[in-house]
Amino acid sequence: MKRPVKSWNGRSGLAKVDLYTRVTAYMLLWAAVFVLGLLLLIRPIRHEAPLLLVVVAPLLNLANGVLSHRFLRRAMDAYLKPGTVLPPREVLPAAAAGAATAGAVLLEAATADLTGLLPGMLGAALVPFLAGHCLILPGRIVALHQALLAGVLLLLVPLTGRDTEQSLASVATVLFITGWLAVTVRLSLWVLGVVFELREARDVQARLAVAEERLRFGRDLHDILGRNLSVIALKSELAVQLARRERPEAVDQMIEVQRIAQESQREVRDVVRGYREADLRVELEGARGVLDAAGIDCAVDSPGPALDLPDEVQAALGWVVREATTNVLRHGDARRCAIAVRKEKGKKEKEENMVLLTVENDGVRAGAGGGGGSGEGRRDAGSGTGTGTGLVGLRERLAAVGGTLDAGPGDGGTFLVTARIPVARAEVRR
Repeated sequence: MKRPVKSWNGRSGLAKVDLYTRVTAYMLLWAAVFVLGLLLLIRPIRHEAPLLLVVVAPLLNLANGVLSHRFLRRAMDAYLKPGTVLPPREVLPAAAAGAATAGAVLLEAATADLTGLLPGMLGAALVPFLAGHCLILPGRIVALHQALLAGVLLLLVPLTGRDTEQSLASVATVLFITGWLAVTVRLSLWVLGVVFELREARDVQARLAVAEERLRFGRDLHDILGRNLSVIALKSELAVQLARRERPEAVDQMIEVQRIAQESQREVRDVVRGYREADLRVELEGARGVLDAAGIDCAVDSPGPALDLPDEVQAALGWVVREATTNVLRHGDARRCAIAVRKEKGKKEKEENMVLLTVENDGVRAGAGGGGGSGEGRRDAGSGTGTGTGLVGLRERLAAVGGTLDAGPGDGGTFLVTARIPVARAEVRR
C-alpha cells in the first residue's frame, strides 16, 4: 500500500529538518545537471563539436543526474547510520556516469571554443557524484581523493589546448566548486545527525524516568516486605519449636505472625495507592521540570497553597497533568506549554462552580482532531494521532469525581486539554 505524502505542516520538527536537508542536497545535484545541460547546447558546441558528441553528452549528463540521485539517497542514509558501508554496486554506476560526463566535457573543450566555460562545465559534471561521495568516506580520505582529482585534471586539461596558466586556473576553480560542495553537504548531514541524536536522547530520558519510578516502587516494596517477611519467618520458626514442645506460647507467636502479615498487606496497599495516586502540586512542578529539561517553555498558573482539594480530586487532576505532559513530549513538537488551574463560577444561580484545569501546547501536527465536546473521536493531547487509552482512562478517573474531560484544537493552532470538576465535590478554600 502506498504511503500518503505528508504536507509540510503535517510533519514534526525533526521530519521538517530531515526533509529540508535532503531536498537541499538534491537541489544542488540537479542544479548542476540543469546548468551543464544548458551549457551543452550553446552555439560553439553545436557547430564545432562532433555530432556524436553533441548527442551523447546531454544523455550522459542526464544519466549522471539519475544515477547520482540514487547514489546520494543511499549515501545520506548510510551517513545517518554510522557503520553502514555501501556496496560497490551502489557506488560504481554513479562514479562511471560522472567520469563519462566529465570526459565528454573535456572532449568538447578540445574540439570547440569553450573559453571561460570549461571550469564551470567540469565542476557541474563532477558535482552530482561528489555530493554523495563526500558522505561515505572519512574526511581525510575525501581530501585525498580531491588531491588525486586535481592531479588527474592537471594532466587532462592541458590536452584541450589550454596553456599552463589557463589549466591551473581551471583546475583551481573545479577544486573550489567540488570542495565547497563537499563541505556544505557534509556539514548539513552532520547537523541532521545531531538533531536525530538529540531526539533519541529525549526518548532515552523519558524511558529512564519510567525506569527510575519502577526502581523506586520496587525499592519501597522491598523495604516493607523484606523486613516483615524476615520477622514472619523467625516467629513462624519459633512457633514451630514451641508447638513441638507443646508450649502454649506457640499460639501467641502465631497470633503475632497473623498481625504482622495483616500489617504487611496494609502497608503494601498504601504503597500501591501512593504509586497510583497523583498529587496535583507535585505533578505541576514535575511537568514544569520535565518540559523545561526538554527545551519546552512551560508556564504554570495555579493558586498554589491557597487551593485545597480533596485527595481524590487532586489525584484525578494530577493524572490529567501527567498524561497531557507525556503526550506533549512523545507526540507533539511543542515549543511552549501553558498549564493553568483556576476556579470557574457558574453562570446561573443554581449552577455549580467548577475547578478548571487546562493544558495547552503549540507544535500540533496536522489532523489533530477538532470540534468541541469530549467524545471519543478526539485526539490525544498534543499528539495528532487517534484517540488512545490515555484519554479514555482520564475520563474514567474524572467521571468518578463528577468531572469531564475536553480535548481538541485551541486558538492559534494549539492543542487544548480541559478538565472540569464541580466545586460541590471539590471544596475550594481561599
